[in-house]
Amino acid sequence: MRTLRRGCWAVAIGFAWAIMLAASAGAFAGEPAGPKSVGVVSNVKVLSDKVEDVSSLEAWQKSNIKPGMTDEEKALAVWRTVVKYRHQTAPPNEFLQNESNVHDVMKTIHVYGYGMCCCASANIEQLGRFIGMDARGWAIYLHSVPELSYGGAWHMLDASLMSYFRNPDGSVAGVADITKAVQDWLKDHPEYRHNGGKLGALARNEGWKKGPDMLAKCEFYTKDGPNFAGSHGWASTMEEFDGKHALYEYGYSQGYRPNVQLRSGERLTRNWFNKGLHVNMDGGEAPAGLLQGRGGMGLQRRFGEIAPGRIGNGTLEYDVPLADGRFRSGMLAAENLAAKSEDGRGPAVHVKDGAAPGVLILRMPSSYVYLTGELNFKASVAAGGSLAASFSDNNGLDWKEIANLQAAGEQKVDLKPYCFRRYDYRLKFEMKGAGTGLDGLKITHDIQHSQAPLPALGQGENTINFSAAPDEGTIAIEGSTNTGRKDKQLVVTDFHPDRKGVKAENLRVAEYGPEGGCVTFPVETPGDITRIRFGGHYRARDDREGWGLLVSFDDGKTFKEVGNMPGPTPGSCKYVTFDGVPEGSRKALVQYKSTPQKNTLCIFDFRIDADYREPQGGFRPVRVTYVWEEDGAEKRDTHVAKSPSETYTIACAKAPLMRSLIVELAE
Repeated sequence: MRTLRRGCWAVAIGFAWAIMLAASAGAFAGEPAGPKSVGVVSNVKVLSDKVEDVSSLEAWQKSNIKPGMTDEEKALAVWRTVVKYRHQTAPPNEFLQNESNVHDVMKTIHVYGYGMCCCASANIEQLGRFIGMDARGWAIYLHSVPELSYGGAWHMLDASLMSYFRNPDGSVAGVADITKAVQDWLKDHPEYRHNGGKLGALARNEGWKKGPDMLAKCEFYTKDGPNFAGSHGWASTMEEFDGKHALYEYGYSQGYRPNVQLRSGERLTRNWFNKGLHVNMDGGEAPAGLLQGRGGMGLQRRFGEIAPGRIGNGTLEYDVPLADGRFRSGMLAAENLAAKSEDGRGPAVHVKDGAAPGVLILRMPSSYVYLTGELNFKASVAAGGSLAASFSDNNGLDWKEIANLQAAGEQKVDLKPYCFRRYDYRLKFEMKGAGTGLDGLKITHDIQHSQAPLPALGQGENTINFSAAPDEGTIAIEGSTNTGRKDKQLVVTDFHPDRKGVKAENLRVAEYGPEGGCVTFPVETPGDITRIRFGGHYRARDDREGWGLLVSFDDGKTFKEVGNMPGPTPGSCKYVTFDGVPEGSRKALVQYKSTPQKNTLCIFDFRIDADYREPQGGFRPVRVTYVWEEDGAEKRDTHVAKSPSETYTIACAKAPLMRSLIVELAE
């Protein structure tokens, strides 16, 4: 890829920062009373010895890719992971990515646990590339499959229909190998070509072993031909590999990872059951069978998955401790406010100086997707005063007013229209008039998570490992490049990027010519940035095309190229991590800079994650509560972790039916 010009930064950088500063003026400069206290405990993780650690891509690699493995063993470990943590059914739609569906292996593992063939293909490609393998995707007849490259050849690993096949020499076959085996057999048996009924009839009672020798030796078909999910199987493979194929990548997003953070008054409950809620519940297709049980997951069981179900509905609650002032250390801003414990006056938190407004801004990051939300607060409003509440889902760049009071009273606001399908948002309360304030503030959400990676218990003694580190949070920037989805999800323009020669739609370079284009995103974090992770799913069909990945920490005066997304490719994904951030940086510009366009150069999907040190982060004791049943009787174990790394045991006299895992600070 040719060297990229840096002239693109010479845009209205001052304007970009003006937006950031105006949106969050004073947002990271609270007024804590007394010495700094720990307000946020981050990366709270509970593991059991019955379930592997897949809390991040790095943790997954440590759990599954062992020293001395051959490339084939690594590739099969990738395949087993995707099979184990997903089930074939209607995919979850967040409308963030170009294909609408969720294509992020960490979200598949932790948030959903199901999807379709495009999702599984993307997951295989993502994990394969993460461990250093080349990957590509295929659109074949009625199906999509991935391949990983090793040993000088391509190898097809289908985690959607839970199968792979072997060549006569024992190596895992590629798309071309399977296609030849199927089409050669069908040439001699044309009556079966694209005839699902006849193929299904032939497959029964191990009749599928009469088909192509390569498929006859497959270990993942049941007696009558279906796979272990009880759906697609031998007959499907015979049809799918007898048609036109095209290289096509269902691109993935990368950057999400669970980070359970707790403040005083905050509680996260994850359940090994659901209430019928799911991310597609507003007009989308339900994940068939997974709300009621977990039928058809024999292969997942064989690979060690032990959860009683697949979809979990949990809750995230935050009952903000106002009166004693502890709320301050968990806020983004607390300006011109006093707590009742500080001056003896009411309400619990109130305007300190009536000549100026009081401002309270809090952030609600979640490791799991929001399905519902409710805001409850009790307001006191002074004569002639007011109290307004606003909502932001784009990191404080824009605000929508959701309540405005000129009189005291209790208020309930339905947050679902604002937070549905989101993982993070902010609330701002603006109070005017001496004595105006809040006597109560509580936020409650239903969330969706997969049951599969939760730290389940087994009969006998269970070893539990608790940890809470590092003290980091993350600001994420991700919006759909399909701007027509604005009614469903954040879109790219919601993050106020500066675009030069790049259209908003699919971030496509606007025209052919000697100039390339660029799109630059301003990033600001509450604490010092530790690393920036970013990249995307892109197209660069010509070998002279591509995108540079650049960062700036001096308001755009200079940019450093930290990676690239090169051509030629009809579609691929690339993500990089930059940890050489100058000490004390809380602002950055992240830029995607193109070469001159030769052939429809664009970015279908992008994601930026800025990790930062929590300015009031640290450790405080955490209460961990397990709830389960033995022979229908409820059992509980509560442990208070008094250090950021602890190990303890829980004994189950009989096989447990898991119910809930609750984490909260021990006050």
